[in-house]
Order: sequence, then C-alpha cells, then structure tokens
Amino acid sequence: MRIAIVGSGYVGLVSGACLADFGHQVVCVDKAEAKIADLQAGRMPIYEPGLDDLVDKNSASGQLTFTSTLAAAVADADVVFIAVGTPSRRGDGHADLSYVYEAAREIAAAVHGFTVVAIKSTVPVGTGDEVERIIRQCNPLADVAVVSNPEFLREGAAIDDFKRPDRIVIGLPSDERGREVMAEVYRPLYLNQAPILFTGRRTSELIKYAANAFLALKITFINEIADLCESVGANVREVARGIGLDNRIGSKFLHAGPGYGGSCFPKDTLALVKTAQDSGAPLRLIETTVAVNDQRKRTMARKIVFACGGDVRAKTVALLGLTFKPNTDDVREAPSLSIIQALIDFGAHVRVYDPEGMDQAKIVLGTSVSYAEGAYECAEGADALVIVTEWNQFRALDFERLSRTMSKRVVVDLRNIYRREEISKHGFEYVNIGEGAVADKAVFAAAAE
Repeated sequence: MRIAIVGSGYVGLVSGACLADFGHQVVCVDKAEAKIADLQAGRMPIYEPGLDDLVDKNSASGQLTFTSTLAAAVADADVVFIAVGTPSRRGDGHADLSYVYEAAREIAAAVHGFTVVAIKSTVPVGTGDEVERIIRQCNPLADVAVVSNPEFLREGAAIDDFKRPDRIVIGLPSDERGREVMAEVYRPLYLNQAPILFTGRRTSELIKYAANAFLALKITFINEIADLCESVGANVREVARGIGLDNRIGSKFLHAGPGYGGSCFPKDTLALVKTAQDSGAPLRLIETTVAVNDQRKRTMARKIVFACGGDVRAKTVALLGLTFKPNTDDVREAPSLSIIQALIDFGAHVRVYDPEGMDQAKIVLGTSVSYAEGAYECAEGADALVIVTEWNQFRALDFERLSRTMSKRVVVDLRNIYRREEISKHGFEYVNIGEGAVADKAVFAAAAE
C-alpha cells in the first residue's frame, strides 16, 4: 500500500518508519527542507531508542523515503496521514489547528483518485468534519474519505507501542469506504491480534483526549496522595503498590513525582477543558488536574529550598534530568523548567545535566543556568543534588564519591528512585516525595489526640 505522511515530527516519523517496516511504501513529507536533508542523510531530528536503525533499514530497502514536495507524494498515495503539530494556541489554550487545516488545503489540491485522509494529529472533537469541509471546498471533485486515527505513542517506547499496541482506534465518517483501506494498513497488527476499534469519527477524536486526561488525572491523584503521606507519616510508594494491585485500578501512572509534562498531557488536557467549556459541559475534574499540576512544579522548587535550610540565595543547586521523562530529548512542559525558574527566582545558581536533552534545554534556558557534561561534574561543589528525571544512569550514583566533592550533603529525589537508608549511610540528608516523618500509626494517632 502506498502511504504519504504529512509531517515528519515525532508522530509522523515513528509512524512512517513502522509502517514501512510492515511492508508499505511510505513517503514522509515535511516543509522543513533542512529536516528532510538530515533524514535523507540518516540523521535523526529527535532522539527515540531504535528509531535511527529502523529508519536506516527501511530507507536502504527503498520502503521509506523523504521529501519536501507534497503534491507528488499525495497524488500517488492510497492513504494520506496528517501528522502535523497541534500546539496550544497562545492566549486561550485551545489546540492550534492551523497546521492541520493548511495540510488539508494542500492535500485537496494534490489528491488523485479515491484516497483516505487519516488524521493522526491529536485534534479536538469535530476537526475531522472541518478537514472534510475544507477538502470539499478546495476541490469539489476530490474523492476522499476523512477518518480519525489517533496515536497512542509514549516517547521513549514509541516503536514498541506502534508495533504492539493496546488498541488501534479508527473513526469513520458516514462514508465507510475507509474501513477496508485502514484495515489493510494495520493488517500486520491485526494478524498479531491487536484489537482494532472502529467508531464514529467524533468518538475516535474524543477517545484520544479522554485517554490522556485520565492518565494525567491518575498522576495528579497520586501526587496529592503523596502530599498527604508526608503530612500523616505514610509512604506513598507503599500506598501506590497497595492500590495498584487492585486490577480495577492498576499500577501504571501511580508514581509520585514533580508533575506531568511533555508534548501531550499538558496541551491535551487544556484543549479538552476548553472544548468542554465551549460545549457547555465543563469537566471540573480535568480543570482541577490542570491547575494542581501547574502549581505542583513550583511547589517542588519550594521543597528544594526547604531542604537547603530555607534559603538558596547564592547557593549552587545541581539538577539531574531536564527532559520530562527518560529516553527522550523532549523538554516541552518539563517539570525541570518550572523548577529551575523558581530556583533562580529564589536566588540560586543552577547547574544542570541531562543525557539527551541538553541541546533542547539550551534553546529554552539559554545562559540562565550553567551546563555540565556529566552527573558528577554537575554535582561538584553543589549545596544540593536534585534528581528530576529518572534516567537509568542516575539510578546507581556513587554517593561515596559525591560526599567528597559536594559542598553540602543534601539529595532531593523527586522521582523516588532511591531508598532513604541507601543515601543516609553516606551522611546525606535525603528528601523525597511522599514519605512522611511519622512512620508509626500509633504515634500519629497519639499526636492527633
């Protein structure tokens, strides 16, 4: 099957490489000529484990090609995926759909013969209707079926997510000619018993937003439970395990931390809130989730200040981890950025290190922080060491070595990757998330009386 993917960012590139690996003939299109030149030369514009090898393999076989010319790629395609960005619109928080609509206009001018246009970008309910209207308006003779096909890729595990999905969601319009075509696109996964859910187009669009909002809600819930644990002398890790063993709840996304970030949860929850408000059916739980998560990032900075004795002015804080999660170079809406800005506002000098996110972070942070080339260089002479992102290389730090090079022995672990006894034996003060000072229920009960 001949497939064109408009947009060669994270979703477009991963989807294109995986579909090519299934045996489809895939052309990835992007207006950024420098990006296309890099991809043609085998240079990846993003960091995703395994993606470079997958792209190289399918480029060498001719299954995957790259171009900045949309017209030819679309004219030859059986399916055209729209995989352009939908960032939050400045000023009101709605999803910015200008790139989606621009792609629709260009596709309308280039499409030839019956073609399925599949929207893989994350878009609000009703976007498929508008894309179809635009195509019909721009080219009344266009023979297209516009379907919704949201992505459910986790950065750092995107290839496995695409090839072994929990589900494939395809939203069809009243014209169901796209059903057979999309089933053929994903036939290799269907043979592996990956469930394909066919729904209405608007339902499919909402499934994506609802899924991300629920996961964001789950993260925010355990973060608030962590705060309660600190107040009453409980341990959030044990609470999370205790409730996660309930199959109705599950253990995923119950890891307390500094709040969610990245390219999806922040913008998607906000866009869903705006859509619900405009529809007269406000989502109070999600509104609160957004507000609590925004506040939490600054709260983490105050936690660091408290660990440093209540004042970080003129002190050096070493911060490990800039990306919103490990195994990516993505710093969009990362908790680290808000924490760093708050620490700077409090007068601290901040030194940072991340295994993959340094280049992206420098674009955002500029000269406001100093940059280290490794974890131990970052910590040298620091008054506190803060772990913000749970990269594997931060999970086995040599605290004996750190005790000799840091100015003060303070560790703030915002991802709970260590045990208190491991750190304390080296003379460090250890501060983490959701572990209260009162360890015994009887003691707490007596205190309450």
